[in-house]
Amino acid sequence: MSRTAFQPTTLGPLTLANHLVMAPMTRSRAIGNVPTEMMIEYYRQRASAGLIITEGTSPSADGLGYARIPGLFTREHVTHWKRITDGVHRQGGRIFVQLMHTGRVFHPLNLPAGSEGVAPSAVIAAGQMWTDEQQMQAQPMPRALRTEELRRVRDEFVQSAKLAIEAGFDGVELHGANGYLLEQFLHPQSNRRTDEYGGTVQKRARFVLEVTRAVADAIGAERTGIRLSPWSVAGDMPHYAEIDDTYAYLAEELQKIGIVYLHLVNHASLGGPAVPARTVETIRRAFTNTLMLSGGYSSVDAIDAVLDSGEADLVAIGRPFISNPDLVDRLKTGLPLATPNAATFYAPGPNGFADGYTDYPVARAS
Repeated sequence: MSRTAFQPTTLGPLTLANHLVMAPMTRSRAIGNVPTEMMIEYYRQRASAGLIITEGTSPSADGLGYARIPGLFTREHVTHWKRITDGVHRQGGRIFVQLMHTGRVFHPLNLPAGSEGVAPSAVIAAGQMWTDEQQMQAQPMPRALRTEELRRVRDEFVQSAKLAIEAGFDGVELHGANGYLLEQFLHPQSNRRTDEYGGTVQKRARFVLEVTRAVADAIGAERTGIRLSPWSVAGDMPHYAEIDDTYAYLAEELQKIGIVYLHLVNHASLGGPAVPARTVETIRRAFTNTLMLSGGYSSVDAIDAVLDSGEADLVAIGRPFISNPDLVDRLKTGLPLATPNAATFYAPGPNGFADGYTDYPVARAS
């Protein structure tokens, strides 16, 4: 029986080898915030996915809130990312970069000199942040962005998207999920503004839509996607009364912009609150371009169920891709999946950064 998951499909102008997407996953291997030689091998190994979405990559120095995450805003970044995209393309793969500005989720020790933690409002995100210099530290107060600064921040996303295309990426995913800057504008916990970017659902969504529209205008809507996480509490984002109204409005407006995909993440498999079925259904009705779902999919039966029902067009898989560079082949042939080592998700092992990164073996020789 032919399985939908492994059939070719399209994403805008692109042909994908299958319906399986490698989800974006922070791995903290970019020393000095620059993509490394090791990252070339990591992504190349996983190019059998229909689409790879990279780890969160900052469009500006201010967005580098975590230790050792990559940027994409200098010529050096472009040069090194180009080696990664070339490696994926030589294997027949497709790759989007995820643009992630961490906003108030930061620590100054992780930021380059001259940069600062900024956010919609001066509201601390509860919790601690790893720093290589002083280990775990409390997250500090961010500086609230002034209204007149928002055009500059928007343009940083646009310029980074342009550099992404120059670096050979097939497209860009805007990270509007998991409590980072774009979601911080959506949420009344982190957005307490009284200007035209705060207050109502429509005003809180304004910056996200302006960034999305500007990026789509710059590189093409057919190469622009966005990731959203309704009902998530990541990044100190408690539930609020207007969640469904917020994402219904976003879905309608994103459809008008015409972006190529909307990527919904459900954190239930990791212990977070589940996204109600009604929320996904509402978004699905309003957004008729490609809908990608992620959140605990690891069996072909589960993946085919959402694809065959029309609930989703693509399915993104996260942690199984860490320990199974040949995940597509393993799922197709029924081979057992290797278990990832959580201790090396964001840090090196005894033998360095390759541990738990590029050293997972394939199940069978090619």
